[in-house]
Amino acid sequence: MEQVRRDFEAVASRWDSNPTRVRIAHDVGDAIMRMLKLTPQMDVLDYGCGTGLLAMQLQAHVRSVTGADSSPAMIAVLNDKIATLKPGNVSTQRVDFERGAHARGEYDLIVSSMVTHHVPDTAALFKEWKLLLKPHGQIAFADLDSEDGSFHGDNTGVFHLGFDRAALRMLLLAEGYADVRDATATVVHKEVDGQTREFPIFLIVARLT
Repeated sequence: MEQVRRDFEAVASRWDSNPTRVRIAHDVGDAIMRMLKLTPQMDVLDYGCGTGLLAMQLQAHVRSVTGADSSPAMIAVLNDKIATLKPGNVSTQRVDFERGAHARGEYDLIVSSMVTHHVPDTAALFKEWKLLLKPHGQIAFADLDSEDGSFHGDNTGVFHLGFDRAALRMLLLAEGYADVRDATATVVHKEVDGQTREFPIFLIVARLT
């Protein structure tokens, strides 16, 4: 039976109107720039780019950014931004590796924000990224620390209720990555059952050996 996926098509046009989503992308971008040295020689893949909030933040610091996503509607929003803002070094690809639609190209850095919990097989995702990296390329991905399902409320298409950072580190090392480091990129505050809850979002960076 096919895994249930979230319908991102229905929310793409209003995705950027949520200030929490915009702040998460901004804070993740800042964390990436703190933990890694971005250079004008770098080609970057934003995997699961959505509307390009992270891609558009990083593009001024690198040679190119390719936004890849499985949602045509999300890609359409990013293409509209590219047409309007004309950054000159941002492009898009439609990908869905679980259905055989793989990203193309070779990259110095793969970034991803709040995507991993939507992918059933985390190890398969890390393997997919390895195929897209240049020798000694790097990854930087952000997601939730382990939580009880309250962050989304509706957990349709959510296959992981956050992650244990130590477990991800071990998985990355087993998949051939090295120099694994993590930091808290941001903390989201949400009202849950009348109480304000904190949901930390980590950034993990690693290098291909």
